Amino acid sequence: MRILVIDDVEIQRITIRDELKDFGHEVEICASGIQALDVLKRNQFDVILTDLKMSGMSGIELLSKIKEHSIGGEVLIMTAYATIKNAVEAIHLGAYDYLTKPIEFDELKKILDHIEELIQLNKENKFLRSQLKERYSFGKIIGKSSVMLKVYKQIVVVAPENVTVLITGKTGTGKEILADTIHHNSHRSKNPLVKVSCAALSKDILESELFGHERGAFTGAHQRKIGRFELARGGTIFLDDVDDIPLESQVKLLRVLQEKVIERVGGTEIIPVDTRVLASTKVNLLTLVEEGRFRSDLYYRLNVFPLKLPPLIDRREDIPLLLTHFFKEYSIEPILISDKTMSILIDYNWKGNVRELKNLVERLSIICKCNPIEPECLPLEILEGNPRFSRTTEKQSTNVNMTDNVSRYEYGLIQEALNKANGNKAEAARILGIPVSTLKSKLTNTNND
Repeated sequence: MRILVIDDVEIQRITIRDELKDFGHEVEICASGIQALDVLKRNQFDVILTDLKMSGMSGIELLSKIKEHSIGGEVLIMTAYATIKNAVEAIHLGAYDYLTKPIEFDELKKILDHIEELIQLNKENKFLRSQLKERYSFGKIIGKSSVMLKVYKQIVVVAPENVTVLITGKTGTGKEILADTIHHNSHRSKNPLVKVSCAALSKDILESELFGHERGAFTGAHQRKIGRFELARGGTIFLDDVDDIPLESQVKLLRVLQEKVIERVGGTEIIPVDTRVLASTKVNLLTLVEEGRFRSDLYYRLNVFPLKLPPLIDRREDIPLLLTHFFKEYSIEPILISDKTMSILIDYNWKGNVRELKNLVERLSIICKCNPIEPECLPLEILEGNPRFSRTTEKQSTNVNMTDNVSRYEYGLIQEALNKANGNKAEAARILGIPVSTLKSKLTNTNND
């Protein structure tokens, strides 16, 4: 901790300073309360240890100034036996505790240890409060379902720790956003978060990206390159799709996790790295281990703290919340969704998970001008894949022919997309989110009808 000692007797303040330094604290000293106030305005201290009776400004007056201006940390009063009554008065004014002179340093150490515990506890409580404040919107992770609340609790536990986290989940569930959240709620948040897409890089390029290379290490290596692990020193590296790392490269990654050192490609220098590792996978790594495509020792090094993101169909109650959030991103005006449309979206089988839902909102914000949003605004694959709009409803005895309704919806959507695309069928298909062949088939069927 940082401690400021104020005493107008030089030998006493020096003695206290030396003892506190032996305890492992960072200590500054002042000869008067006036000097201390000046120091406190420019620096932050965890503890102020001040004598009660001093010339110029007493300890009580200094305490009052500290509380009045909310500067400094906890205040400890030092006093002689004859002035204990004044010390008790200081406690009522906000002092943390008092000590009698001559100072018993074992007693002082116990008080300081207790203050240090309280400071740490306050930091942890502040961190937890910041998480609870966004209970239903944890950073960029949106949701209030029971499965997501479990994820939030896991984040609160693991974010402050320095352990490796393996994030699992299907494509589009938000694994990268979860990695962002863990890093930005960790003690490394002021240092870099470096991301590597393992699926996008070949073996040779991947090793160069992760560990760097020396000049001349291979053809085209005209100068030294610093790798991602070095760039993330003091911070976090996120290895996305770690299941795509080739076997030959896995052993080098294992060494980093075990020994906290790297070697650049083509180099011999051993470089220590203080980097936290977060990794993600879209498949079951144990299956790859059984198939001989992933090292078991690397798996267990990565899987220190497993964290699973559920697919969207397992948290359907979050869909209205997600829709509201994404529409706020893409639209200035408030967007409403009709009850029928909401029911269709909740029933839909979101194979692309949250990413697919976000893409839908972006598309609707471009092509749909009605408010509230009605079913006719939805893409064909969502309408056709919903039991409320199945062609089997033709067989049901009802006054409403749902198939005809869908045909009208489809025709309106197709015409709107073609207008936006100036008649270009490929562009219209892209807007609608369907293959060109499907669009041509729909147009043919419409013309035949």
